[in-house]
Amino acid sequence: MALPFRIGFKNYNKQNYMTLSLTITRPIWFLYGKMCSRDCCSGKGGPSNGKGTGTACAEKKNGKTDVDIIVPTPQSLLYPYEVIQEIADFIVKGSGIRPKIGIICGSGLGSLADIIQDAKVFEYEKIPNFPVSTVEGHAGKLVVGTLEGANVMAMQGRFHFYEGYPLAKCSMPVRVMKLCGVEYLFATNAAGGINPKYNVGDIMIMHDHVNMLGFAGNSPLQGPNDPRFGPRFPALVNSYNRDLINKTIEIAKTMGIESSMHVGVYSCLGGPTYETIAELKALRMMGVDAVGMSTVHEVITARHCDMKVFAFSLITNKCSIEYSDKKDDEANHDEVMAVAKNRQKACCELVSRLIAEIQKGP
Repeated sequence: MALPFRIGFKNYNKQNYMTLSLTITRPIWFLYGKMCSRDCCSGKGGPSNGKGTGTACAEKKNGKTDVDIIVPTPQSLLYPYEVIQEIADFIVKGSGIRPKIGIICGSGLGSLADIIQDAKVFEYEKIPNFPVSTVEGHAGKLVVGTLEGANVMAMQGRFHFYEGYPLAKCSMPVRVMKLCGVEYLFATNAAGGINPKYNVGDIMIMHDHVNMLGFAGNSPLQGPNDPRFGPRFPALVNSYNRDLINKTIEIAKTMGIESSMHVGVYSCLGGPTYETIAELKALRMMGVDAVGMSTVHEVITARHCDMKVFAFSLITNKCSIEYSDKKDDEANHDEVMAVAKNRQKACCELVSRLIAEIQKGP
């Protein structure tokens, strides 16, 4: 039996929606779709533009009705290659530098960007087509300059899924870094420690991750693939560069912090709520050592475009996996920020020394 409608692609925009044109060829009882405006579809009798004709969303022509239905844009179309190139050109021209290393500063770890020398600072809101961070502890600035002799760029503030941004938009800055010239991505985050051996203030080097958002079918690479960024099906078995991990372990020994350094598995959940006891127990059974709300989709995007990745979590709270009525067992953002502030000096020194090792070469 023929369908009572035809659908055709019309256009898409960077506000995360595209428009499909739906032509009704014979009467049907209902349509699934979003309201195209408050005035259009909010009346009790269905579509109405205030005149009772419904022409705000549908126009009847020759016995047929044309309807525009708003549907989400595929993630890979939100920021096509040309738009990413435009952003990268703006940053390179404005800074006069092609960075080699990109740094993403986690919650409370913005001081990593403060140690950059000869810094050129770009506020996110002044960068063309760039999102804006809305979370406390994320300053919303891009800093370009030098550190330990290397050209670097650092994000003081990342973008999160729970802020309402699609994952492709959350990790879009990684592609900007790539087109600016970045070869290495350093991603940092504040995380809750699930492994009972971890203490508050410890640092966990990430050697693998569990992509819970990916389990739900959500990926920054959804949609048509642009081979200029990378392959359709990127492998992730060696996402975290082993050489950089080994160098960091040796650096920790020289700094005298090896007892508070771990190598483990991280998992990203959607947030903004902290995890339930049952969720934490399930993650621990899966081999997860620390949990947060970021990083994984950035790493996926970086590996897709063949960047070398190093990432670590600062353990800012111990996750309780036993039921308790104590309020002290509940995670909170103030605790995260306080721990990050206390450990920022060690984190900055660790990153600086690793960059110096990269500059030395093989």
